Amino acid sequence: MNEDVRNIVLGVLATGVSASLGWLARTYLWRRRLRRKQAFFGLPGGSECLLVVNREAGGDNVVHRFDVFALLELSALVKDCGAQARILAHDVAHQGFGDRTEFCVGGPYSNRRMAAHLSTLLPGVTMNVDVQPSGTQGQITVGTQHYLMDKGVSEYVILARLTAGEGGRPVFLFCGQRAITNQAATRYLARHHESLARTHRSGSFVLLLKVVNTQAYGPDVVELVADVTRPALTAPAAEPAAP
Repeated sequence: MNEDVRNIVLGVLATGVSASLGWLARTYLWRRRLRRKQAFFGLPGGSECLLVVNREAGGDNVVHRFDVFALLELSALVKDCGAQARILAHDVAHQGFGDRTEFCVGGPYSNRRMAAHLSTLLPGVTMNVDVQPSGTQGQITVGTQHYLMDKGVSEYVILARLTAGEGGRPVFLFCGQRAITNQAATRYLARHHESLARTHRSGSFVLLLKVVNTQAYGPDVVELVADVTRPALTAPAAEPAAP
């Protein structure tokens, strides 16, 4: 009987030790993943970030529903990092960058801050902002490559993480040809931030994504076209002066 009791006690102790070690291992791995996530997004616990949103083209103080969905995706990321988000309209975000992490959503045609970021941080990227329908409406140009929009079939969006300013906190850009592509880029970031962190660590990157068949699949089917960091960060050569 005493032998049986001893075996039971030893079994319970072994189970408790195994459970404790398993819990400690899971906690360690969870905390390590959290620290990596916070470092990638520049969002230590208790910090504040900016969500800069555009206004729907042609609308009066209206945010497109797909941009609202993009903000929800980003808010979930911010909450997971233990940080807080402050939402600002693009035309009232009169401040620099680097002190706080910033997520800027929308193309330069409806987001003045995005237009400023492209000019300052991504001199190699331009976008056709003509409001009149044309064959090149919304065209994204990176270096010498042009990417036209086939509405509802294949559309493009720039996803960038840029480190600039004295504080060193990153600026994330979601610059798409349509609002649904902005949401597609935020969803891509949420799904792939771990692999992006491993590939780029804490550095800057600029990715060109293609959103496929939004009329059937919405923002879910996204393809990585290319890493365009180098041409996007390189200012175009100045044209020679006329004689």
